[in-house]
Amino acid sequence: MNSMRIVAALVIAIAATGGGFYASHLVIGGQTSEAAVTLSKASGNAVDELWKAQLQTAVGTQQALAAFKGKPVVVNFWASWCGPCVKEMPTLAALHREYEKKGITFVGLGVDSEKNVNAFLQKVPVDYPIYIAGFGGADLARSFGNNAGALPFTVVIDAKGVIRSTKLGEVDPKELKATLDAL
Repeated sequence: MNSMRIVAALVIAIAATGGGFYASHLVIGGQTSEAAVTLSKASGNAVDELWKAQLQTAVGTQQALAAFKGKPVVVNFWASWCGPCVKEMPTLAALHREYEKKGITFVGLGVDSEKNVNAFLQKVPVDYPIYIAGFGGADLARSFGNNAGALPFTVVIDAKGVIRSTKLGEVDPKELKATLDAL
């Protein structure tokens, strides 16, 4: 009986992840298609799980990510030991400064230890919110379609909670700006 429940839960999780990934690719010309909105609402588990997450900030306080719900947000999964992550951080910080005036927030989720995240931030100051997701952050990234579990991984979520884009690997500033300008 338990085996059947586990299999059923896995099938639902896989379907929800696939639906979210598919919905993220239905964005056409800066406009989200009706199918993308429908799929996102039906399989919004990844976004819902993100808003439910209670994570530690780099300064050691707990904070719910629900504070970002209803706002456009760029979520970047990264780690201090990831070369491409470290390389793109200054670009993300510059884009954050440019787009925060337009109401778009960047959030970094460190798939790393508190010690490593804080040591990194001492060397490379970042002016957007950084949270410590630990190695469980890789599971959250997978829920957004990062089946490889690789880093960096960036997700753009609009104010309605619709996944507008995902990017595995270092961000291309021009592509990210085009996505953000369409929000």
